[in-house]
Amino acid sequence: MPYPIDQKLVIAVASSALFDLSKSDSVYRKQGLKAYREYQREHEAVSLNAGVAFPLVRRLLSLNAGIEDENERPVEVNLLSKNDPDTGLRVFNSIETFNLPISRAAFVNGGNPYRYMDGFNASLFLSANIDDVKAAIKMGKPAGQVFPTHFIDTEDDMELRIAFDFDGVIADDSSEAKFREGGLDEFQKYETDYANVPLSQGPLARFFREIARLQKFERERQETDQNYISRLRTAIVTSRNAPAHKRVVTTLRDWDIEVDEVLFLGGIEKSAFLQEFQPHIFFDDQLPHVERAAEVTPCVHVPFGVANQPKPELVQQAHEEYEKNKMRATP
Repeated sequence: MPYPIDQKLVIAVASSALFDLSKSDSVYRKQGLKAYREYQREHEAVSLNAGVAFPLVRRLLSLNAGIEDENERPVEVNLLSKNDPDTGLRVFNSIETFNLPISRAAFVNGGNPYRYMDGFNASLFLSANIDDVKAAIKMGKPAGQVFPTHFIDTEDDMELRIAFDFDGVIADDSSEAKFREGGLDEFQKYETDYANVPLSQGPLARFFREIARLQKFERERQETDQNYISRLRTAIVTSRNAPAHKRVVTTLRDWDIEVDEVLFLGGIEKSAFLQEFQPHIFFDDQLPHVERAAEVTPCVHVPFGVANQPKPELVQQAHEEYEKNKMRATP
């Protein structure tokens, strides 16, 4: 019987998401591929430091604890790396050092690692490489770019907390498009008119559903084992507020998904709320939100939809600046 990968929650991580590769990357950028390969070989026995996605990965894999049959374990994490197997050996050595039960990987030697997502049944691909993430999103695959953070993980905190923005992440960006076209008043009117119409799925909808299914598994496990404590908690942190909040509830009901916390902030800065919830990962499609939130928590930017398209006035401004500079350069 083949391994039942299709029955598991699977996330795929690049080595740049799982570990801090800033020193290695600096060698590659300044000295080239040959020097990078030599550097990785020389430091093969030196473990890499934990990266942005490490707190998420460690806790996800810990949910398999106590389940002896590998086929019955609900979670799997796979490595999708642009390294070749030789330079990638340091990554696997680091995985062993941290005692992470990750055994499956694809090393593509500079190729596109996300093309193997379907084979691994991955519902999410995390990488620090924005070009790979954008290319994956363009192909309709769920992906996000991890951001550097000042977050300090604590090993004694075993609960896994995951936070999501709503529009452009869980749901599609049709409402964001309406906001961009007509402003807040038009957006609120549109959302009131369509309050009872669930939104279509966004780029991370499948991952969100898989997390909800894992939460259900955790609750059932707790019911059958009184000594087991469910360790997964979720939140939606959105700039929506009343009356646009109704459509969030309508969508969650239609998808039959329960979320532990939903914060309707109405434009209030998200960072203070995230600092209180303390997620081990937060997903947002708007880069300014991610940059600010990364000060307090591990963040992932999902470069999807209208939020990641330049506004027409910004395009016009860039064009005008180009023309001015061109004129100044003309003798």
